[in-house]
Amino acid sequence: MADYDVIVIGGGPGGYVCAIRCAQLGLKTACVEGRETLGGTCLNVGCIPSKALLHATHSLHEAEHNFATMGLKGKSPSVDWKQMLSYKDDVIGQNTKGIEFLFKKNKIDWLKGWGSIPAAGQVKVGDEVHNAKNIVIATGSEASSLPGVEIDEKVVVTSTGALELGKIPKKLVVIGAGVIGLEMGSVYARLGAEVTVVEFLDHITPGMDAEVARSFQKLLKKQGLDFILGAAVQKVDATKTKAKVTYKLRKDDSEATLEADTVLVATGRKPFTDGLGLDALGVEVLPRGQIKTDAHWATNVKGVYAIGDAIEGPMLAHKAEDEGMAVAEVIAGKHGHVNYDVIPGVIYTAPEVASVGKTEEQLKEEGRAYKVGKFSFMGNARAKAVFQGEGFVKLLADKDTDRILGAHIIGPAAGDLIHEVCVAMEFGASAQDLALTCHAHPTYSEAVREAALACGDGAIHA
Repeated sequence: MADYDVIVIGGGPGGYVCAIRCAQLGLKTACVEGRETLGGTCLNVGCIPSKALLHATHSLHEAEHNFATMGLKGKSPSVDWKQMLSYKDDVIGQNTKGIEFLFKKNKIDWLKGWGSIPAAGQVKVGDEVHNAKNIVIATGSEASSLPGVEIDEKVVVTSTGALELGKIPKKLVVIGAGVIGLEMGSVYARLGAEVTVVEFLDHITPGMDAEVARSFQKLLKKQGLDFILGAAVQKVDATKTKAKVTYKLRKDDSEATLEADTVLVATGRKPFTDGLGLDALGVEVLPRGQIKTDAHWATNVKGVYAIGDAIEGPMLAHKAEDEGMAVAEVIAGKHGHVNYDVIPGVIYTAPEVASVGKTEEQLKEEGRAYKVGKFSFMGNARAKAVFQGEGFVKLLADKDTDRILGAHIIGPAAGDLIHEVCVAMEFGASAQDLALTCHAHPTYSEAVREAALACGDGAIHA
């Protein structure tokens, strides 16, 4: 008999959710994690701590710009950076301890250390080898860099270092205009840093609906972020306290430099599979480092599965969680399923940006007949009351069937609003179904209903 039915390697969102679901389904389960705390990148140095800093700095912005208008008079708060970082660390601690509690509650063994797979059915942690009928690789991802850019996590940092800088930089250069770069850039801009974002492409947020991306960039510019687009970073020269970023404009090959106290390298992430022993085991890996899996998350080695950032698809915590639950169902002999057409994406700036399904560009490329319903938050009473009238909801529906194909929101609570569209799409709903659903007044969600109405005879408040 094997020591375990399942050993999950990695305690991040994909791994710990997979372990919990396996235990719920009656499987004897262990989870391997080398960090001192569970939760992976997301809870320790990613999603959760960055949201804490985004919330803190948004509160500062409200105090500096909107409190007086509401009759809240007095001196604007000063920033105690050490205390802000302490608050962020406390948020991390609450969440990671919560997962430890869930492991104990579900009788999951935490095998502390870094894992490798010496042979099918075996997982080595430290000097001990554990047997398992099934192994799930959920090792996540790590920040990727550029040639000529050496990261020290002090002056030249990834998102990890950006969450614990010794002091607030006067000048911050962000390399990469994706989600991580824009979220952390907006944090430091609100704290008074002069932020310049350098992006290789001619637009920000690759893959986002182009109309939303343009509006988003304008709003971020108003908040003080500068953008240099179509620029290829050549190198970063760093001393102990300063850095110089050299970039080349793609349109004319002209070279220029930027001075900075801190450089944030936010050029994406790559699967973290070092030390697992995949080569020796014979696990098939794709050219960009992802583990190759079939429709049931199985690798080419019997009994070895992989999920999350370690495989193909968007590197999102909730995508990993869905796959973790689904692969647990598969291992337990049930039917695991993930609908990859309905995975939302969110950028937690202010305003938030959220999307699900197809973009207009994708629908045009597919030659699909579609219609657009749009509604501005300027027509939403609740949004205007809280100084968040900028932005809009954009709904895309099939021209003939009215079935919802995608939604793109830039505005207040966009990351929460997107989910009623996700549910609608999961049920194959039409724009009219959404339009005929009563929405409470006054709520931000009315903007979603108005966009759905705009797919038909027209919005009421537009």
